[in-house]
Amino acid sequence: MNITKQILATLKSCYAVNGVVLNGRQHIVLASEADGGSCVAWKAPDYTESHTIWNGPGGTMSIVPIPGTDGEFLAVQQFFRMYDWEDAKIVHVRPTGAGTYDVKDILPLPYVHRFDLLTVNGRNYFIACTLARKKKTAADWANPGSIWVGEYTSNGLVDLRVLKEGLTKNHGYSRQVIGGIMRGWVTCEEGAFEVTPPTAPGTDWTVRQFMDWPISDISAIDIDGDGELEFATIESFHGKYFRVYKMIGGTFAKIYEHPEVTEFYHVVVGAKLAGKPVFVGGCRRGKQQLFYVHATQTAPLQLAAEIIDEGVGPSNACVLHETGRDIIAVANRETDEAALYIVTP
Repeated sequence: MNITKQILATLKSCYAVNGVVLNGRQHIVLASEADGGSCVAWKAPDYTESHTIWNGPGGTMSIVPIPGTDGEFLAVQQFFRMYDWEDAKIVHVRPTGAGTYDVKDILPLPYVHRFDLLTVNGRNYFIACTLARKKKTAADWANPGSIWVGEYTSNGLVDLRVLKEGLTKNHGYSRQVIGGIMRGWVTCEEGAFEVTPPTAPGTDWTVRQFMDWPISDISAIDIDGDGELEFATIESFHGKYFRVYKMIGGTFAKIYEHPEVTEFYHVVVGAKLAGKPVFVGGCRRGKQQLFYVHATQTAPLQLAAEIIDEGVGPSNACVLHETGRDIIAVANRETDEAALYIVTP
C-alpha cells in the first residue's frame, strides 16, 4: 500500500481525534488536551478548509459523534493533568450554522477519560470510564476508577449509574461489534472487561472479564482471516510493550511484540487499510513512531510492523474509509501536529 502524509495544522498538545459528518460531508475533528486548547474541524474531500469549534477550555480526551444527528457530538473537556481532573466534564456540541457551535455542559464527571455511545436496537447507550475516583498526586492510585452507564436520549442522559467500581488506572477503551451487538471494551490494571448494553426491554447491562493482567489499551481485528479476532494491547499503563494475542486452545497466546521497548505506547487501532486487516500503533516516547502491524503469512500466523512515520509521538488515531482510499487521522501530540495519512492500494 502507498501512504502519503498531509499536515493539517499545528495544534498545541493535540490529543483527541474522530470523524464527524456535518451537512452530509465528512469532517475530521481534532482537539487539544492543553489548558485553553482548541478544537478544530477540517472538511472533506481535501481537508484544507477548516473552522474552529472552540478556543478553550481544552482538556479534551475523547470526541464521540451522536448517531442520527447532523454534526452533533459529545466531548470531554477540562481533563488537564495527571491528578488535577476534578473539573472534568462531558459537553454536548451542536452546529448552529456558518461554522459556529453551541457547546453545553451535560455531565460533570471528575476523572472521565474515555466514553462512548453504543447503539443497540435503535437506542444510544452511554458508557464512560473514569481513570480514578480521586487523586492527590500523579502517583496516587489509592482510589480506583469506575465504569458509568446510562442512556443518551433527545432529553439528554438518563438512568446514569456506576456499573462497576475498583478499576485501577482505568485508561483504555475500544468499541467492538460481536454477534451484531455493539459492545465496549474497558482496560485497567485488573485486565480487560467487555461491557454490553441492554439488548432487549427488561434486560440490563452485563460485564464480562476476558483478560486478567494489566492492560493500558486494547483493540481487535481478525488479522489472519480465520474468522476469529486477534487482540492488540498496550501493556501496562502508558506501557512499554505493544503486543498481539491470539486465542489458542482456549487461552490467550502472545504471538507478536513490537521490537521497540519504550515507555508511553498510546495508539492501538484495529482497522482495514487498502482492504488489508492491520493494527495501527503509536508511541509517545522513544522513536515516537506511528506504524502498522500486518500478517506476512497466515499459516502459521506471522506478523510484522511497517513504519508510517517517526519522531511524531502520536496520542490517538482513527481510521476513515473513503472511495478509493483510507485515511488515518492522527493527533501527533509530541510535535503539536494534526495530521492525515492517506492510504491507497
